[in-house]
Parts: sequence; C-alpha cells; structure tokens
Amino acid sequence: MFGHKKKMDNIIGKHSIVKRWKKLSGEDNWEERASKFAGSSRYARKTFFSKVGLEKGNAFRYNVTKFVYATSQIQVPEAFIVKSLSREAWSKESNWMGYVAVATDEGKAVLGRRDIVIAWRGTIQSLEWVNDLQFNMVSASKILGEEADIKVHQGWYSIYTSEDSRSPFNKTSARIQVLAEVSRLVEQYKDEEISITITGHSLGAAIATLSAIDIVANGINKPKDQTTNKLSSCPVTAFVFACPRVGDSNFKKVFSSYKNLRVLRVRNALDVVPNYPFLIGYSEVGEELGIDTRKSSYLKSPGSVASWHNMEGHLHGVAGTQGSKGGFKLEVKRDIALVNKSNDALKEEYLVPVSWRCEKDKGMVQMDDGSWQLMDHEEDFDS
Repeated sequence: MFGHKKKMDNIIGKHSIVKRWKKLSGEDNWEERASKFAGSSRYARKTFFSKVGLEKGNAFRYNVTKFVYATSQIQVPEAFIVKSLSREAWSKESNWMGYVAVATDEGKAVLGRRDIVIAWRGTIQSLEWVNDLQFNMVSASKILGEEADIKVHQGWYSIYTSEDSRSPFNKTSARIQVLAEVSRLVEQYKDEEISITITGHSLGAAIATLSAIDIVANGINKPKDQTTNKLSSCPVTAFVFACPRVGDSNFKKVFSSYKNLRVLRVRNALDVVPNYPFLIGYSEVGEELGIDTRKSSYLKSPGSVASWHNMEGHLHGVAGTQGSKGGFKLEVKRDIALVNKSNDALKEEYLVPVSWRCEKDKGMVQMDDGSWQLMDHEEDFDS
C-alpha cells in the first residue's frame, strides 16, 4: 500500500494538472498566457508610464531607461515565471521583471534631486504559490561574497541571479542588468545630488530587498572616480509592500550595518505573505509600517485574502493610515477607484466596476479591411 501511494505521489508530482486543471479548463478564460507575449511587458519604455496611467495629474516625472528580464535555474511557481501557451512565444525562458527609470529634469525640480528608480513586479496570479514554493536557503555569495556566512531564500535568489544562454533576454541575470544600468546612471549624473529608490510588491518586494543590499554592498551607489566629483555615495531606500522574508539573522545583521541603506516594509494586518516562509531562521529587515485596510470605510468588510494582499489595497491603506492615533482617514489624494483596478474591494455604493483595468477589446484591433488582429504588445527594440 505504501509503495502504491508513493508511486501515485510521483505521478501527481510529474503531472501538475491535479493543481492546474481549473485554469486549464478556462477558470480565468485563459487570459494572458494565450498571447505569444505572455510574460513580457505590454508597453514599450517610451510610452510605459502614460499607458499605465502614471502621467496625468502627476508632477513626479520619470523616463524608463531599461527593462529588466529574469529567469530561474530552479523550478518556481508559474505565478513567478509565466509561460506562454503559444508556439511562437516571445521567450521560452525569460519574463519581464521590472524596469529602471530616472527622474527627468522636470521631475528633478519637483523631487529636489535626481532620483533613480528600480521597480520589481509582483506575481500576477493567486496566492496558491505560497503553498507551492520550496523554503530552502542558499548562500548569498554572488551578492555578498564567499566570506560572508549569509543565507537567503533560494527562490528569490535564483530569480535575481540566474542567467540562461538560450535566452536573448537573459544572457546576463536580472541582477547584472540592474547593476549595469544603475552604475551607468550614477556615472551620468555624478555631479548632481542623486538618490536610488527601489520598490516591489510580494515577489518583487523580496527581490527589491536583495537588490537594495547588492547595490550598497558592491558600491554601485557611488561614481567610479570619486576624486572628480562631490558625490561620495548616494542613499539607497527600498519601499516594499507585502514582503515575504528574505534571509537569515546574518543577512539582517549585514543589512543593518550599511548607513546609506534603508528599507520600509508596508504590511497589511491580515496579509499572509509577510509571514512566509513560515519557518524559524528567517529574519525581517528594516522598519515596518503597519496598516489595516479593514479600518477603511471605503472597503467591503472584512475583505478577502486577495484584497488584503493586493498592491492597490496597500497603497490605499498607506494613504489613510493614522498610525498610533488609530482609525482611517485619507491624508493623500489618491483616487479610491484604483482599489478596484484588479480587485473587488470597494463598497458597491461607489459605483466602480470590479477589476476594471483591461486592454480595450483585449488587444484585438480592427484592420482597414475589416478583419481583426491581436495587437497586445508594443515593440521595444533597445531593452
């Protein structure tokens, strides 16, 4: 009997349809993965911020200078590295993982410095990955050297540091792509006051944490030749949302030792992800900003697992949190409609459609001859 059970477990392990059959049967109407560009950026760098709605009414102007792509040398949940179902997939190995951007002259005037931003994307699927991901720890030697006895989560580390010679997008790892671009920008603006801001949500928050310490530990936040300019090293600040745990106590100790490195973890009260991995041995870094979206009078009560983890829900929580005073009052001008962008969290009285953010006609465009074609991707030739 035991042998039969073990054999069945092996079969189930090899054929993940047991866990995926609902999606394969159209639970989500086969969204995203049917496109040959699944896992890539829908928009090009030049139009990115305008297409995602971050330009109108926003004085903090940035230009995207680099798209970042990632792969993984170990098996990770599909929520992390999305695979297209198309035979003509843009890439079989890589995923778009985020971008590097820099403040324009107009943005600099408002911000008071030349800010370099690194944004890491989160997952695009449900929280089932929490149960699927392994919790092994590995040495962070690629980031912090062989001498340091520092361990970090294998999954986050693999996505950040893996390369794949088969992929034109990952001849170098996401790590090397980011370090090279930030180094270039720091050198370009070395005679100005510079800051480096890193952000991410969920998976992206974990990678942002690794990225932040990497930049400081390896001196990427200072120009190559410090004798010709006033800048010694610029501050590196990470704002991370719903961040899972990243490393061990030694990781925390080293992280805390850098004076120009800071991280603020935004944590929603009932979100389960910041508790992951559920193991002794992991330590949290930086300062925590606790929020509780249940206190918002705008949201359905008590909410759901999805709404507690949702990025827009976190931003709504930050906009209204009253800290030690308690309660909830919007202190930041942030449209409440954004809460329902990819969620069902707002009370119905506000008349905002559920999950309203979608591409017109799901990317189908009518041609001059009356036929329709899927045009769900803008080419970005110099990524």
